Amino acid sequence: MITGEQIRMARAALRIGVRELAKLADVAPMTISRLENGQSGGHADTLRKLCTALEQAGVEFITTDRGEGVVKLRESE
Repeated sequence: MITGEQIRMARAALRIGVRELAKLADVAPMTISRLENGQSGGHADTLRKLCTALEQAGVEFITTDRGEGVVKLRESE
């Protein structure tokens, strides 16, 4: 499952704010803020919604050989 740090990096890569992501994922902006600040681990359903919304917006989640989560923008076809 994605982490708050990955969500923050994905938003930065897409250049979107918390409110915009909240709309895309149909979750409360405060929920995203809490996740990004490490104040909550998040419910699986909420994390799935955020992951789906970010992937549909063009983010690809990848993992390095050290297991650290990073994001990158998917190349356009």
